[in-house]
Amino acid sequence: MKANQATAEVFFTAFKTLRNKEKDAFLEKVINDPELKEDLIDIALIEKAKKVKGKAISAREYFSKRCKSGKAA
Repeated sequence: MKANQATAEVFFTAFKTLRNKEKDAFLEKVINDPELKEDLIDIALIEKAKKVKGKAISAREYFSKRCKSGKAA
């Protein structure tokens, strides 16, 4: 396991041990951070698009189009 994967695993394990109120507080902070919020929206759109039949598009291509247009592709 690479160092970044191990770090992510530690943080995820710690998150899972939080009580529900603590999890809610943490997730609220994540959602209220503009950059993280955009990342979460992008991830949700990509996951939704994976379920739709059509032309396959890589995440790199998606983000490139998104950056050029300033909105979701």
